[in-house]
Amino acid sequence: MAETSESDPFVEHRRLLFATAYRMLGTVTDAEDVLQDTWLKWNEADRSEVRHPKSYLVRTVTNLSLNRLTSARATRENYVGPWLPEPLLTTPDFAERTELADTVSTAMLVVLETLTPIERAVFLLREVFGYSHAEIADTLDRPEATIRQIAHRARSHVRSRRPRFDTDTTERAHVTEQFMAACAGGDLNALMDLLAPDVTCWSDGGGVVTAARRPLHGPDHVARWILGVLAKPESAGIALELAHINGEVGTLARIGDVPVAAFTYDLVDGRIENLRFQVNPGKLKGLTMSTSMLG
Repeated sequence: MAETSESDPFVEHRRLLFATAYRMLGTVTDAEDVLQDTWLKWNEADRSEVRHPKSYLVRTVTNLSLNRLTSARATRENYVGPWLPEPLLTTPDFAERTELADTVSTAMLVVLETLTPIERAVFLLREVFGYSHAEIADTLDRPEATIRQIAHRARSHVRSRRPRFDTDTTERAHVTEQFMAACAGGDLNALMDLLAPDVTCWSDGGGVVTAARRPLHGPDHVARWILGVLAKPESAGIALELAHINGEVGTLARIGDVPVAAFTYDLVDGRIENLRFQVNPGKLKGLTMSTSMLG
């Protein structure tokens, strides 16, 4: 992306634009591609005809994301194993902004994936970024009455599927430390004690690296699978560290300086209920980039 001045509206609103695209698409790579395309369109536009640059840029990002998401859904239907969003490192203080952090949590991005592309766009613009129904109607070129119906449907869908879990960062950090210690020590019983009776584990390897092709259920099955993966030769030299991932305390795995996995989870009554392992090498870019873009 070419140099632009700090006073340029694209630069001024870049964090908002990335945050919109990332929440729409669930991938860092696609979000950055959308920003690149938005910048190109912005530079080709007749600025004298753009009365509200911020609205123009948000509209462009949203519609480019819609187009990309619509085409991506067919690809994801043929994805090898469970599909999980690309993890993104966030700053510790981001987790303290609970409402904002929740909108980018791995759990929320998974729920958003069950919406249609238009529902996802309307939900995010309305519930996350606070746009009015009239503004969304203008952005998406739909009647306001239609937008209101879509917004109601999407909100109800998200509320029914959004998991309820503990967000206390201190407790999450404590459980994460115990999780890493049990994994590092190969302690099956300690690991099982951290898992809820109805725990489910999803792992996204994209058919590229070792991962379970189907969700795993139950403490014994999940714990044995985790320790089995860590005991494999290709896991030699792996180091686990506490990290803030998508606004939550989680675990980052590295071999040397290279991120090889991100573990996020839901914490319910002090136990891990849902584990999500992102191990697809092509989806770990957000673990090395700047973390200020979600703002």
